[in-house]
Amino acid sequence: MSRVAKKPVALPKGVELNIQADSISAKGPKGTLSVAKPAGINVNVDNGTATFSSEDAALIPLAGTLRAILANMVKGVSEGFERKLELVGVGYRASMQGKDLNLALGFSHPVVLAAPAGITIATPTQTEIVIAGADKQAVGEFAAKIRAVRPPEPYKGKGVKYAGEVIIRKEAKKA
Repeated sequence: MSRVAKKPVALPKGVELNIQADSISAKGPKGTLSVAKPAGINVNVDNGTATFSSEDAALIPLAGTLRAILANMVKGVSEGFERKLELVGVGYRASMQGKDLNLALGFSHPVVLAAPAGITIATPTQTEIVIAGADKQAVGEFAAKIRAVRPPEPYKGKGVKYAGEVIIRKEAKKA
């Protein structure tokens, strides 16, 4: 059996797991998330833990994947996920216009991105963006979308980078 699938998922207080024939949903203080349940994988909830099993040997890796997704869902609906981005560069700014993120990144026009459903965006300072939400995949995808507008360049490090990301610098050309 998959090592990941053998490990049970602990359900914190306030988190409910609803298992249907074709889907699993987690409900908690931060919201509700659901995922499709593949046929042939058994999910059992008892004493505040969820365990995974499969009788078909070909589905054992899928049981481990489902366990990892469910663990992220449980953490998301109880604590939530957060990604921080930093803007590095002269004149690079971020601000909120209602629910839209307005970015000034050295282009001739401002870049305006609408927040997807279930995601909250905050700009504590002009050079910081904080993305939070219950769905880990949606938070990471939107953070990557913002970073892709102006990725950090290797000579001066200008651009949008994740907080704590190390940009490997290149030496300038010698004449």
